Amino acid sequence: MGYIEFKLNGENVQYKGNASDRLLDVLRDTYKLTGVKCGCKEGECGACSVIIDGRLANSCMFAMGRVYGSEITTIEGFSKTERFKVIDKAYGDVSAVQCGYCIPGMVLATECILRKNPHPTEAEIRRGISGNLCRCTGYNAIVKAIEIAAKEGEGLW
Repeated sequence: MGYIEFKLNGENVQYKGNASDRLLDVLRDTYKLTGVKCGCKEGECGACSVIIDGRLANSCMFAMGRVYGSEITTIEGFSKTERFKVIDKAYGDVSAVQCGYCIPGMVLATECILRKNPHPTEAEIRRGISGNLCRCTGYNAIVKAIEIAAKEGEGLW
């Protein structure tokens, strides 16, 4: 059995396990990265969102064999960045967090939205978070937080 090599939150790692193991399970169980949540196991809710090679992805839909050579960022890794600080403050300023279950995925979706377009319209924001379900907020506060982060983080994206 070989190793599956990839970069996880900036560090080179090797996973010695089955190539068909789900990335979600490996991140939580092997690497103890519990910010990656298990919601639906079907790629519908976004609670397990991570950034793979610069794109938002549902980790429940990725077999480990697919991540060989990839760069994966979880909320734990992203939380060490200046961009996270701007997003975190914006979410807090408008009380965009209630239960918090969806927030790691929403924050990573926010990063991907702003990296692609530092000045998104409300429609672009709503489209960008459409793969992340929130049962508590009604989304309006999250959209407002992303608009604030875009403004406050001018020049970071």
